[in-house]
Amino acid sequence: QVQLMESGGGLVQPGGSLRLSCAASGFIFGIYTMNWYRQAPGKERELVATITRLGDMTIFADSVKGRFTISRDNVKKMAYLQMNSLKPEDTAVYYCNAAVGGTNHWGKGTQVTVSS
Repeated sequence: QVQLMESGGGLVQPGGSLRLSCAASGFIFGIYTMNWYRQAPGKERELVATITRLGDMTIFADSVKGRFTISRDNVKKMAYLQMNSLKPEDTAVYYCNAAVGGTNHWGKGTQVTVSS
């Protein structure tokens, strides 16, 4: 079955960096767009970044443009979210997502906390 597993979250000071990873299994990774979402306490889940199946197009939420990058390795079946210049408002649980077979699939998420 489709499985997505995020890792790499943690506590970081404002201005710091983190790299999130998403390990995928159970589907043909290289033919699906991959997404990163986040959900802060008391807020709705929001789309942070998207990368097309070949990695030739990326889209970012306005709030993270210029600070976050998304990438993928189709051989390793991995997606990544590099987060730089982190701000307290980036604090959230970050989720990896793929729509496979018409169904949205999610990982369990990884907590990112930006605080001094």
